[in-house]
Amino acid sequence: MASGARDPRAAPAGNGDVTEAGLRFAAPNGAVLHHVVRPGPNRPVVFANSLGTDLRIWQAVVAGLGPQTPLLLWDKRGHGLSEEGPVDMATHAADLAGLMDLHGLTDALVCGVSVGGMIALQLAADRPDLVAGLLLSNTGHRIGDAATWNARIETVEREGIAAIADPILERWLGPEYRASNPAQMAGWRAMLTRTPAAGYTATCRAIRDADLTEAARGITVPTLCLAGSVDGATPPQLLRDLAELVPGAAYRCLEGVGHLPSIERPAEVAQMLKDLAERIA
Repeated sequence: MASGARDPRAAPAGNGDVTEAGLRFAAPNGAVLHHVVRPGPNRPVVFANSLGTDLRIWQAVVAGLGPQTPLLLWDKRGHGLSEEGPVDMATHAADLAGLMDLHGLTDALVCGVSVGGMIALQLAADRPDLVAGLLLSNTGHRIGDAATWNARIETVEREGIAAIADPILERWLGPEYRASNPAQMAGWRAMLTRTPAAGYTATCRAIRDADLTEAARGITVPTLCLAGSVDGATPPQLLRDLAELVPGAAYRCLEGVGHLPSIERPAEVAQMLKDLAERIA
């Protein structure tokens, strides 16, 4: 790379501070949800987070979308600054639909990672009027099995999230990122371990009990299934399988990337969203 040239994989220019869009609290479906909303003239982009994270995982992606793009980011129940409460995948999707209705957002491009991708699938099945396109990142129509989820739930309830933090972080982010970004790794670990245990395990149960095979088969909007080549949580084959289920879906895999491309390769994720928006314009 020439001296002074910008690495295309790096975070886009700009500070990407999602809080500039305005912090909000609302209870459209019974639980108070922390969210950020920004108006704009273009097609809305809605972000749904992974297990054990909050809306800050999208900050560098948001910086690459430009001020004309309307945004909705939110903390699902039991995560970030949102209230805890009874939850399954349908409830998570209804929470998101409630926020979109509250702010008049329809025909949106919905970008979800991990359980956020499952929520996006559920939303598209339950409220197709809200969804014009999907970026399904590091997710699946089913993730894991009951035995694995039950073991994780039992460990967290007995010992806390810190007991499982190290292997989770190894799945979240690729080895090159982990080795090169010790301060950021400490921050992401803090985000994970400060998630309320009850909120974390409630969403574990929601993932355990969800089978979105039929929802995936019924998708009719342009869809991109995105994998990370070193993702130990939702490996590339799971995304290939999902792309086979969703009619007409595209598949892409980022080499050397783990479970959270929005952190490791935000500029590329932002460009994928722009490209997908152009397909559905």
